[in-house]
Amino acid sequence: MPKKLFKKIFIAILIIMLLLAFSKSYSTLNIDNLSVVVAMGIDVSDKNHLQISFQFTNPSSVSESGTSEQAPSIIYSVDASSISSGINLINTYIGKSVNLSHCKVITFSEEVASRGISDEIYTLINDTQIRPSTNIVISKTSARYYLEHSKPLFENLITKYYEVFSASGTYTGFTTNATIGDFFNSLICNSCEPYAILGGVTNNSTEYTGSTNAENDSTTKSNASSLSGQSTAENTGLAVFKDDVLVGELNSIETLCFSIIRNQVDGFLISVPNPNKANSYIDLHVTPLVTPSVKVNILNGTPYITINCRFTGRIYSMEDNADYLDNDILNQISNSCNSYLESVLTEYLYKTSKALNSDINGFGKIARSHFLTLDEFYDYNWSEKYKDSFFTVTVDSSIRSSSLLTES
Repeated sequence: MPKKLFKKIFIAILIIMLLLAFSKSYSTLNIDNLSVVVAMGIDVSDKNHLQISFQFTNPSSVSESGTSEQAPSIIYSVDASSISSGINLINTYIGKSVNLSHCKVITFSEEVASRGISDEIYTLINDTQIRPSTNIVISKTSARYYLEHSKPLFENLITKYYEVFSASGTYTGFTTNATIGDFFNSLICNSCEPYAILGGVTNNSTEYTGSTNAENDSTTKSNASSLSGQSTAENTGLAVFKDDVLVGELNSIETLCFSIIRNQVDGFLISVPNPNKANSYIDLHVTPLVTPSVKVNILNGTPYITINCRFTGRIYSMEDNADYLDNDILNQISNSCNSYLESVLTEYLYKTSKALNSDINGFGKIARSHFLTLDEFYDYNWSEKYKDSFFTVTVDSSIRSSSLLTES
């Protein structure tokens, strides 16, 4: 056979094989045959076990129109005995295959979370389309209602909003990135407990009449704040779990304490008592200097946990006749900051241990070093012993005046 003819036959066979290999995947995985889910909501159903809501979007509508309008999102709900059954039913209804590979958020209603969500978490984590980075939200309202009120303000695509909404935790500490991968790992862990983002919907129909003093600002959380605007969904605070059951909530300052201990916040704003003026507060922007030092000792079978934190900060608020360049005044403000942070951190730690008995900070991972084998640690039963813990918190902060305030 001539060499040129052999080469042509080889190329023809290769082209045919490639066409056969990709023809089926093209017909089944073509974007026209897929419905992309950007968020899921799971509620309790009166008719069946669960009501599952799917939020779809059509990003192509933005590019086709050439405008800056937001891509529309559509929510469908179905009653089903399980998540897998719900997906199967919704496939039949919409006539397209549901694709979860771009799902950014999975929202559980508080009612569902209070009865346990291990079955749902195991089902979702076993789905190869669900990414471990998908955020978990526990909504104070129904999950569908939360999704309906989640609207991007500065983005055209709601997928982008879901990607970045938890990023504010790095500079506020009032929320955190809580993924299904982390939730699953904590669920099967013997030395820590799961947590999730606390979500809710603001009530714009009634005028907010609460106080705006520092104490109330620091204790806000989703579904109980003064926020208002076009997008009424909010994500402030954390939902705390014991195993797979929701056992409590953290407000904004408690969530900040969680983030400080886990070294997940780059800087944050707090209001501390003014040492030179009664019933007055000073706003400080505080930045961690080093990763918090956490030590766990077991004495007579009881956990003793010591936490040391170091911060630097600067004064944000100003008042008349205040000499914020005076070293004595700055030292007083630093001491006030130390006392405030030590107080809120200690209160947070005793809340998670005594009231909730949930080690969401993972102190048990440090405690394991005191046991020769994992079996000894398992026999110690850290999950139950955590409620007996004692805490010592030390904060060392150095506060300076505002960068705009200098000696003249």
